[in-house]
Amino acid sequence: MMENNTQLKEMIRSMVIDVLQGQKQETASSQSVKQVSRGQEPGVFDTVDEAIRAAKEAQLRFEDCTLATREKVIADIRAAMRPRVQELAQKTVEETGMGRVADKVLKLNLTLDKTPGVEDLVTECETGDNGMTLYELSPYGVIGAITPSTNPAETLICNTIGMLAAGNAVFFSVHPGAKHLSRLLVSELNQIIAKSIGIENLIVTLREPSIESAQEMMLHPDVSLLVVTGGPGVVKQALQSGKKVIGAGAGNPPAFVDETADIKKAAQDIVLGASLDNNILCIAEKSVVAMRQIEPQLVQEMVKTGCVLIENQQDIQRLVDLTVLPNGTPNKKFVGKNASVILDAAHIPYNGDPRLIIMRTPKDHPFAVIEMLMPILPVVTVDSFDEGLDVCLMLEAGLHHTATMHSLNMERLNRMARKMKTSIFVKNGPSYAGLGFSGEGTTTFTIATPTGESTTSARCFARRRRCCLTTGFNIR
Repeated sequence: MMENNTQLKEMIRSMVIDVLQGQKQETASSQSVKQVSRGQEPGVFDTVDEAIRAAKEAQLRFEDCTLATREKVIADIRAAMRPRVQELAQKTVEETGMGRVADKVLKLNLTLDKTPGVEDLVTECETGDNGMTLYELSPYGVIGAITPSTNPAETLICNTIGMLAAGNAVFFSVHPGAKHLSRLLVSELNQIIAKSIGIENLIVTLREPSIESAQEMMLHPDVSLLVVTGGPGVVKQALQSGKKVIGAGAGNPPAFVDETADIKKAAQDIVLGASLDNNILCIAEKSVVAMRQIEPQLVQEMVKTGCVLIENQQDIQRLVDLTVLPNGTPNKKFVGKNASVILDAAHIPYNGDPRLIIMRTPKDHPFAVIEMLMPILPVVTVDSFDEGLDVCLMLEAGLHHTATMHSLNMERLNRMARKMKTSIFVKNGPSYAGLGFSGEGTTTFTIATPTGESTTSARCFARRRRCCLTTGFNIR
């Protein structure tokens, strides 16, 4: 009996030890999760290393999933985000103070509708007497993505779709000026993904983003690719990291209108493109270059379409003093603001709710040479096509980002397209047609001009790999 009691006590003791050890292991494995889940924010972490380690673990699980799984999670993201578009647009304007809610709704719907997914990962194949060579696109692993305050929700959703389609996980280093919206969006995307395919932390971010944390992310050994949607400074810093970089830089897109154009349509297209979301899109028209013989009619039609024409030179100078800082950069106080806000601050009268402020300027005027990111559009007059092309090249400043032209002369359209060498060139339409809005093709909010990828998609976020079979494999 004593022997049985001793055996029973030993069994109970062993069971207790096993339970305690299991609890310790569970606590150790879930400690970081508990640390970062305060406030019920899945995917939101306190440190860069915690976030990237969690993303790496999630990506290793994700890359073992089928392409059908990737398609499912992307479809679920699109479906779950659609009812949230209006709210996300409102929250973006409230936090950043930039743009118009209605225009952000258009951009968010465009992102959900036309960002390509797994179908963008096209396989290439070569066969012959010596076998077969296959080229396929595979994940990088964990991508470090930097997003702007100008298009925070659009860029985050667009990048999420493309990067997940390629099989990656993503650490988002978001702009501090849009951190609350971005954190909310990352958290919601995590919940959608976890519900869809049972994997957490494929999309991660920090509770408090900073320049220092972005720098740490760039150098983290578990980040394989950097995708930077921001200004030239952060792109340059990323290029110094020693990693593969996809960099979306600045632009200063001109719109050229010659004497053969449909002037009324050109005016409407320019106003629509330049005024969308108060001109904070990098592809938006930032200046107009017009042939002298049609310039008066063009300006008149632009006014009819909803512009305020400023002709008094003192008023124009007041606008310059208000919106351009002494160092030659835009005054951030007015970036993305409504035209009415800028006119009120400059004490310039107007009627209604104008979409755009226009004025005639020389080609070297601050409004022409600076990417203002405001609903301010200078009109520069030229006497010939060759002069106009030279002015457009000067204004675009070799950024190779975006340009538009309105003309019925095919030779001129093609010549300008060749000379500008821009990532996006729109003929006879608003600039946003280059993003697939009222134009053909897919959309993107990361236009990689400095590093050459141009309009990015899932295939840009994948590594091209080559696999060879050396025995014959053809039926020709």
